[in-house]
Amino acid sequence: MAKITDFIEDAGAPGIIAGIGTVLLAPVVIPVVAGIGKPIAKSIIKNGLVAYEKSKGAFAELGETWEDIVAEARAEIAEEQHRPVFEAAESQSGNGA
Repeated sequence: MAKITDFIEDAGAPGIIAGIGTVLLAPVVIPVVAGIGKPIAKSIIKNGLVAYEKSKGAFAELGETWEDIVAEARAEIAEEQHRPVFEAAESQSGNGA
């Protein structure tokens, strides 16, 4: 089982000094890092929300375009199905007479 004394012996004097310095500076360093990190995090979230809103509009427009294409295709199919047989034969043969 590891003991704290083993850790202190392995770390040596520089490790002990760094550990004490970290403990002493933590109350000062953490708020500074949080103060810098919060605006950065907020900026990232804000940009993500803006991108999401823009993509919603683009996807809605794409959906409308798709629906228009499908409606046009269905209308063409319906038109072809209601065309008299002799007109369909003429348009397929290509001579028109």
